[in-house]
Amino acid sequence: MSTNDTQAARILLDPYVEWAKHEGVPIHGGFGLDLHKVETRPWARFGCNGAIVQLEGRGDFMAIFVLEIPPGGKSAPMRQLFEEAILVLSGSGSTKVTRSTGETHIFEWGPNSVFSPPLNSPHQFFNASGHEPARLAMACNLPAVMNLFRNESFIFANPGAFPEREGDIGHFNGGGDFVSVRAGKHMWETNFIPDANELQLKEWAARGGGASHIGLMLADSTLHAHIAEMPVGVYKKAHRHGPDVHVFCTSGEGYSLFWFEGDADFVRIDWTPGWVFAPADMMFHQHFNLSGGRTRYLAFGHGSLRYPFTTSMRRVYLGVDVNVRQGGNQIEYADQDPRIDALYTEELRKRGIESRMAPYLNKIG
Repeated sequence: MSTNDTQAARILLDPYVEWAKHEGVPIHGGFGLDLHKVETRPWARFGCNGAIVQLEGRGDFMAIFVLEIPPGGKSAPMRQLFEEAILVLSGSGSTKVTRSTGETHIFEWGPNSVFSPPLNSPHQFFNASGHEPARLAMACNLPAVMNLFRNESFIFANPGAFPEREGDIGHFNGGGDFVSVRAGKHMWETNFIPDANELQLKEWAARGGGASHIGLMLADSTLHAHIAEMPVGVYKKAHRHGPDVHVFCTSGEGYSLFWFEGDADFVRIDWTPGWVFAPADMMFHQHFNLSGGRTRYLAFGHGSLRYPFTTSMRRVYLGVDVNVRQGGNQIEYADQDPRIDALYTEELRKRGIESRMAPYLNKIG
Protein backbone atom coordinates (compact mmCIF):
# COMPACT_ATOMS: atom_id res chain seq x y z
CA MET A 1 0.00 0.00 0.00
CA SER A 2 1.40 3.39 -0.98
CA THR A 3 1.61 6.41 1.33
CA ASN A 4 -1.26 8.04 -0.57
CA ASP A 5 -3.39 4.93 -0.16
CA THR A 6 -2.57 4.85 3.55
CA GLN A 7 -3.59 8.47 3.99
CA ALA A 8 -6.78 8.01 1.98
CA ALA A 9 -7.77 4.99 4.04
CA ARG A 10 -6.81 6.80 7.26
CA ILE A 11 -4.75 3.97 8.65
CA LEU A 12 -1.19 3.79 10.00
CA LEU A 13 -1.17 7.54 10.67
CA ASP A 14 1.39 9.29 12.88
CA PRO A 15 -0.08 12.62 14.06
CA TYR A 16 3.24 13.79 15.58
CA VAL A 17 5.17 13.23 12.34
CA GLU A 18 2.47 15.08 10.40
CA TRP A 19 2.55 17.94 12.92
CA ALA A 20 6.35 18.19 12.59
CA LYS A 21 6.17 18.37 8.79
CA HIS A 22 3.80 21.33 8.99
CA GLU A 23 5.90 23.36 11.45
CA GLY A 24 8.02 24.71 8.60
CA VAL A 25 11.45 24.11 10.15
CA PRO A 26 14.24 21.69 9.18
CA ILE A 27 13.84 18.12 10.39
CA HIS A 28 17.16 16.33 11.01
CA GLY A 29 17.55 12.58 11.30
CA GLY A 30 20.33 10.01 11.45
CA PHE A 31 21.94 7.89 14.13
CA GLY A 32 23.64 10.83 15.85
CA LEU A 33 24.66 14.40 15.04
CA ASP A 34 26.27 17.61 16.27
CA LEU A 35 23.54 19.95 17.55
CA HIS A 36 25.86 22.94 17.18
CA LYS A 37 25.78 22.44 13.42
CA VAL A 38 22.17 21.62 12.62
CA GLU A 39 20.46 24.13 10.37
CA THR A 40 17.71 26.23 11.97
CA ARG A 41 15.04 28.46 10.43
CA PRO A 42 12.41 30.81 11.83
CA TRP A 43 9.91 28.85 13.92
CA ALA A 44 6.74 30.86 14.46
CA ARG A 45 5.56 28.68 17.32
CA PHE A 46 8.57 29.51 19.49
CA GLY A 47 9.34 32.99 18.16
CA CYS A 48 12.95 32.19 17.24
CA ASN A 49 14.94 30.02 14.88
CA GLY A 50 14.60 26.30 15.42
CA ALA A 51 14.84 22.77 14.11
CA ILE A 52 13.41 19.35 14.91
CA VAL A 53 15.72 16.38 15.52
CA GLN A 54 14.28 12.90 15.03
CA LEU A 55 17.03 10.32 15.51
CA GLU A 56 16.67 6.72 14.42
CA GLY A 57 16.56 5.47 18.00
CA ARG A 58 14.10 8.06 19.29
CA GLY A 59 11.31 5.51 19.76
CA ASP A 60 7.68 6.46 20.27
CA PHE A 61 7.98 9.04 23.04
CA MET A 62 10.83 11.49 22.52
CA ALA A 63 12.05 14.22 20.18
CA ILE A 64 14.55 17.09 20.36
CA PHE A 65 13.84 20.68 19.41
CA VAL A 66 16.83 22.97 18.84
CA LEU A 67 16.00 26.61 19.59
CA GLU A 68 18.32 29.46 18.67
CA ILE A 69 17.56 32.78 20.32
CA PRO A 70 19.11 35.79 18.53
CA PRO A 71 21.44 38.27 20.27
CA GLY A 72 19.41 40.37 22.66
CA GLY A 73 16.32 38.42 21.67
CA LYS A 74 13.77 36.23 23.37
CA SER A 75 11.49 33.34 22.60
CA ALA A 76 7.75 33.64 22.41
CA PRO A 77 5.92 33.06 25.70
CA MET A 78 5.02 29.39 25.80
CA ARG A 79 3.25 26.72 27.78
CA GLN A 80 2.85 23.12 26.69
CA LEU A 81 1.08 20.05 27.93
CA PHE A 82 4.18 17.92 27.43
CA GLU A 83 7.29 17.50 29.53
CA GLU A 84 10.57 19.11 28.52
CA ALA A 85 14.15 19.03 29.73
CA ILE A 86 16.55 21.60 28.33
CA LEU A 87 20.32 21.57 27.87
CA VAL A 88 22.04 24.87 27.04
CA LEU A 89 24.38 24.14 24.14
CA SER A 90 25.85 27.64 23.93
CA GLY A 91 25.25 31.18 25.08
CA SER A 92 23.82 32.63 28.24
CA GLY A 93 20.49 34.03 29.24
CA SER A 94 17.56 33.60 31.55
CA THR A 95 14.20 31.90 31.83
CA LYS A 96 11.05 33.34 33.37
CA VAL A 97 8.63 30.80 34.82
CA THR A 98 5.16 31.64 36.14
CA ARG A 99 3.88 29.46 38.95
CA SER A 100 0.25 28.45 39.39
CA THR A 101 -0.08 31.19 42.05
CA GLY A 102 0.80 33.84 39.46
CA GLU A 103 4.21 34.40 41.05
CA THR A 104 7.03 34.69 38.51
CA HIS A 105 10.57 33.47 38.98
CA ILE A 106 13.62 34.22 36.82
CA PHE A 107 16.83 32.19 36.80
CA GLU A 108 19.98 32.69 34.74
CA TRP A 109 21.68 29.99 32.69
CA GLY A 110 24.85 29.44 30.68
CA PRO A 111 26.59 26.67 28.72
CA ASN A 112 25.73 23.18 30.04
CA SER A 113 22.93 24.42 32.27
CA VAL A 114 20.05 21.98 32.56
CA PHE A 115 16.52 22.98 33.49
CA SER A 116 12.93 21.86 33.23
CA PRO A 117 9.95 24.22 33.40
CA PRO A 118 7.21 22.34 35.28
CA LEU A 119 4.47 20.81 33.15
CA ASN A 120 2.32 23.47 31.42
CA SER A 121 3.86 26.34 33.41
CA PRO A 122 4.05 29.56 31.33
CA HIS A 123 7.70 30.31 30.54
CA GLN A 124 9.93 32.34 28.23
CA PHE A 125 13.62 32.32 27.28
CA PHE A 126 15.83 35.44 27.02
CA ASN A 127 19.29 35.80 25.47
CA ALA A 128 21.56 37.88 27.72
CA SER A 129 24.13 38.55 25.00
CA GLY A 130 23.81 41.38 22.54
CA HIS A 131 26.35 39.77 20.21
CA GLU A 132 25.99 35.98 20.20
CA PRO A 133 22.97 33.71 19.73
CA ALA A 134 22.01 31.24 22.45
CA ARG A 135 21.29 27.66 21.37
CA LEU A 136 19.16 25.31 23.48
CA ALA A 137 18.30 21.63 23.06
CA MET A 138 14.82 20.76 24.30
CA ALA A 139 14.25 17.03 24.84
CA CYS A 140 10.52 16.42 25.13
CA ASN A 141 7.78 13.81 24.98
CA LEU A 142 5.56 15.68 22.53
CA PRO A 143 5.44 12.66 20.14
CA ALA A 144 3.60 10.60 22.74
CA VAL A 145 1.33 13.47 23.78
CA MET A 146 0.47 14.50 20.20
CA ASN A 147 -0.24 10.92 19.17
CA LEU A 148 -2.50 10.52 22.21
CA PHE A 149 -4.57 13.74 21.99
CA ARG A 150 -4.11 14.88 18.35
CA ASN A 151 -5.19 18.41 19.22
CA GLU A 152 -2.82 21.40 19.07
CA SER A 153 -4.92 23.77 21.15
CA PHE A 154 -5.30 21.20 23.91
CA ILE A 155 -1.51 20.78 24.03
CA PHE A 156 -0.30 24.36 23.44
CA ALA A 157 -3.16 26.48 24.81
CA ASN A 158 -4.36 24.50 27.78
CA PRO A 159 -4.93 26.56 30.98
CA GLY A 160 -4.54 23.54 33.26
CA ALA A 161 -2.13 23.95 36.18
CA PHE A 162 -0.01 21.35 37.92
CA PRO A 163 1.15 22.97 41.17
CA GLU A 164 2.38 19.63 42.52
CA ARG A 165 5.07 19.66 39.79
CA GLU A 166 6.51 23.07 40.67
CA GLY A 167 8.64 22.05 43.64
CA ASP A 168 10.35 24.25 46.18
CA ILE A 169 11.23 27.78 45.02
CA GLY A 170 14.87 26.92 45.72
CA HIS A 171 14.71 24.38 42.91
CA PHE A 172 14.79 27.30 40.47
CA ASN A 173 17.89 28.81 42.11
CA GLY A 174 20.28 25.93 41.53
CA GLY A 175 19.42 24.21 44.78
CA GLY A 176 17.93 20.77 45.13
CA ASP A 177 17.46 17.75 47.32
CA PHE A 178 19.62 14.63 47.32
CA VAL A 179 17.49 11.49 47.27
CA SER A 180 19.52 8.56 48.57
CA VAL A 181 18.58 5.18 47.11
CA ARG A 182 21.64 3.05 46.29
CA ALA A 183 24.59 3.19 43.89
CA GLY A 184 23.29 3.87 40.42
CA LYS A 185 19.89 4.98 41.70
CA HIS A 186 20.78 8.10 43.76
CA MET A 187 18.95 11.19 42.51
CA TRP A 188 19.25 14.97 42.63
CA GLU A 189 15.78 16.54 42.68
CA THR A 190 15.59 20.05 41.26
CA ASN A 191 14.28 22.18 38.39
CA PHE A 192 17.59 23.84 37.46
CA ILE A 193 21.27 22.82 37.39
CA PRO A 194 23.62 25.75 36.67
CA ASP A 195 26.33 23.53 35.12
CA ALA A 196 25.92 19.82 34.44
CA ASN A 197 29.70 19.44 34.35
CA GLU A 198 30.08 20.61 37.94
CA LEU A 199 27.27 18.72 39.68
CA GLN A 200 28.57 16.25 42.27
CA LEU A 201 28.17 12.65 41.15
CA LYS A 202 28.20 9.38 43.10
CA GLU A 203 30.39 6.34 42.43
CA TRP A 204 28.73 3.49 40.58
CA ALA A 205 31.38 0.76 40.51
CA ALA A 206 29.05 -1.82 38.96
CA ARG A 207 29.01 0.20 35.71
CA GLY A 208 32.80 -0.20 35.50
CA GLY A 209 35.86 1.87 34.82
CA GLY A 210 35.69 4.21 37.82
CA ALA A 211 32.21 5.29 36.74
CA SER A 212 30.20 7.94 38.58
CA HIS A 213 26.61 8.94 38.09
CA ILE A 214 23.61 10.82 39.42
CA GLY A 215 20.00 10.52 38.37
CA LEU A 216 18.01 13.72 37.96
CA MET A 217 14.43 14.22 39.00
CA LEU A 218 13.50 17.39 37.11
CA ALA A 219 10.20 19.07 38.02
CA ASP A 220 8.75 15.75 39.25
CA SER A 221 8.72 14.63 35.62
CA THR A 222 8.06 11.37 33.83
CA LEU A 223 11.21 12.12 31.81
CA HIS A 224 14.32 10.19 32.69
CA ALA A 225 17.57 12.13 33.13
CA HIS A 226 21.03 11.30 34.41
CA ILE A 227 24.60 12.59 34.27
CA ALA A 228 27.53 10.17 34.04
CA GLU A 229 31.29 10.65 34.05
CA MET A 230 34.30 8.60 32.92
CA PRO A 231 37.82 9.34 34.21
CA VAL A 232 40.90 9.46 31.95
CA GLY A 233 41.86 6.24 30.18
CA VAL A 234 38.75 4.21 30.91
CA TYR A 235 35.50 3.08 29.37
CA LYS A 236 32.21 1.79 30.68
CA LYS A 237 30.63 -1.62 30.37
CA ALA A 238 28.28 -2.28 27.47
CA HIS A 239 24.59 -2.22 28.24
CA ARG A 240 21.22 -2.01 26.50
CA HIS A 241 17.76 -0.63 27.09
CA GLY A 242 14.66 0.39 25.17
CA PRO A 243 14.55 3.29 22.67
CA ASP A 244 13.92 6.99 23.44
CA VAL A 245 17.10 7.62 25.47
CA HIS A 246 19.04 10.55 23.96
CA VAL A 247 22.69 10.88 25.08
CA PHE A 248 24.38 14.31 24.95
CA CYS A 249 28.13 14.80 25.39
CA THR A 250 28.81 17.78 27.67
CA SER A 251 32.59 17.58 28.24
CA GLY A 252 35.63 15.88 26.75
CA GLU A 253 35.65 13.67 23.70
CA GLY A 254 35.26 10.01 22.98
CA TYR A 255 33.32 7.48 20.99
CA SER A 256 30.59 4.91 21.46
CA LEU A 257 30.12 1.50 19.88
CA PHE A 258 26.68 0.09 19.04
CA TRP A 259 25.55 -3.39 18.05
CA PHE A 260 22.68 -5.81 18.35
CA GLU A 261 23.20 -9.22 19.86
CA GLY A 262 24.64 -11.46 17.15
CA ASP A 263 26.02 -8.64 14.98
CA ALA A 264 29.44 -9.32 13.44
CA ASP A 265 30.59 -5.71 13.67
CA PHE A 266 29.99 -2.42 15.48
CA VAL A 267 28.57 0.96 14.54
CA ARG A 268 30.83 3.73 15.84
CA ILE A 269 29.94 7.33 16.70
CA ASP A 270 32.72 9.77 17.65
CA TRP A 271 31.52 12.62 19.83
CA THR A 272 32.49 15.95 21.35
CA PRO A 273 30.36 18.43 23.33
CA GLY A 274 27.13 19.12 21.47
CA TRP A 275 26.79 15.67 19.95
CA VAL A 276 23.69 13.60 20.61
CA PHE A 277 22.83 10.00 19.74
CA ALA A 278 20.00 7.61 20.59
CA PRO A 279 20.56 3.83 20.62
CA ALA A 280 17.81 1.76 19.06
CA ASP A 281 15.60 -0.62 21.02
CA MET A 282 17.74 -3.09 23.03
CA MET A 283 20.87 -2.18 21.07
CA PHE A 284 24.04 -2.71 23.07
CA HIS A 285 26.19 0.40 23.39
CA GLN A 286 29.45 1.20 25.16
CA HIS A 287 31.08 4.57 25.87
CA PHE A 288 34.84 5.34 25.71
CA ASN A 289 36.79 8.37 26.98
CA LEU A 290 39.51 9.61 24.61
CA SER A 291 40.20 12.85 26.48
CA GLY A 292 43.18 13.81 28.59
CA GLY A 293 40.60 14.74 31.25
CA ARG A 294 37.21 13.63 32.46
CA THR A 295 34.33 13.10 30.08
CA ARG A 296 30.69 13.67 30.99
CA TYR A 297 27.47 12.98 29.23
CA LEU A 298 23.82 13.67 29.94
CA ALA A 299 20.93 11.40 29.01
CA PHE A 300 17.25 12.25 28.60
CA GLY A 301 14.56 9.68 27.93
CA HIS A 302 11.00 8.71 28.75
CA GLY A 303 10.25 6.90 31.98
CA SER A 304 11.99 8.17 35.11
CA LEU A 305 13.19 6.16 38.09
CA ARG A 306 10.30 7.57 40.11
CA TYR A 307 7.76 7.11 37.30
CA PRO A 308 9.01 4.34 34.95
CA PHE A 309 5.76 4.65 32.96
CA THR A 310 6.25 1.34 31.12
CA THR A 311 6.96 -2.20 32.25
CA SER A 312 9.94 -2.16 29.89
CA MET A 313 11.55 0.82 31.68
CA ARG A 314 10.87 -0.74 35.07
CA ARG A 315 12.79 -3.83 33.95
CA VAL A 316 15.64 -1.67 32.65
CA TYR A 317 16.05 0.06 36.00
CA LEU A 318 16.08 -3.30 37.76
CA GLY A 319 18.64 -4.82 35.38
CA VAL A 320 20.78 -2.05 33.92
CA ASP A 321 23.86 -3.14 35.93
CA VAL A 322 23.05 -6.87 36.06
CA ASN A 323 25.00 -9.31 33.89
CA VAL A 324 23.12 -10.46 30.77
CA ARG A 325 24.02 -14.02 31.78
CA GLN A 326 21.85 -13.43 34.85
CA GLY A 327 18.95 -11.93 32.89
CA GLY A 328 20.13 -8.32 33.04
CA ASN A 329 21.20 -5.80 30.40
CA GLN A 330 24.95 -5.37 30.98
CA ILE A 331 27.96 -7.17 29.48
CA GLU A 332 30.77 -7.62 31.99
CA TYR A 333 34.34 -6.87 30.93
CA ALA A 334 35.25 -10.56 31.15
CA ASP A 335 32.56 -11.35 28.57
CA GLN A 336 33.13 -8.53 26.08
CA ASP A 337 34.46 -8.96 22.56
CA PRO A 338 38.30 -8.80 22.77
CA ARG A 339 38.32 -6.34 19.85
CA ILE A 340 36.78 -3.71 22.12
CA ASP A 341 39.74 -3.24 24.45
CA ALA A 342 42.26 -3.59 21.62
CA LEU A 343 40.57 -0.80 19.68
CA TYR A 344 40.46 1.46 22.73
CA THR A 345 44.13 0.87 23.58
CA GLU A 346 45.13 1.76 20.02
CA GLU A 347 43.00 4.92 20.02
CA LEU A 348 44.64 6.06 23.26
CA ARG A 349 48.12 5.28 21.88
CA LYS A 350 47.49 7.63 18.95
CA ARG A 351 46.82 10.40 21.47
CA GLY A 352 49.67 9.60 23.84
CA ILE A 353 47.29 8.58 26.64
CA GLU A 354 47.83 5.45 28.73
CA SER A 355 44.98 3.05 29.31
CA ARG A 356 43.95 2.70 32.94
CA MET A 357 41.69 -0.27 32.35
CA ALA A 358 43.95 -3.01 33.76
CA PRO A 359 42.56 -2.95 37.32
CA TYR A 360 39.02 -3.28 35.99
CA LEU A 361 39.72 -5.88 33.31
CA ASN A 362 41.48 -8.09 35.85
CA LYS A 363 38.41 -8.20 38.07
CA ILE A 364 35.71 -10.77 37.47
CA GLY A 365 32.13 -9.38 37.30
